[in-house]
Amino acid sequence: QAPPVLFKHWLKNEEVEEGRTAVLHCELTKPNVPVEWRKGDTVLQSNDKYEIRQEGTRVELFIYDAEAQDA
Repeated sequence: QAPPVLFKHWLKNEEVEEGRTAVLHCELTKPNVPVEWRKGDTVLQSNDKYEIRQEGTRVELFIYDAEAQDA
């Protein structure tokens, strides 16, 4: 039985001015594990508003043109 995938560090709240790009990131204990970013019940997908990048154990979510409702 393989050990579970865990976060290496707790996620932190990030603040960004409206209209700027917010970057959220996490680091996992294993590389290239699929990660879902969610806002409430909605799974976020890469598009003009969101970009998801994953390299090894680091996963990032970019929120372009951030607005109050992105909180």
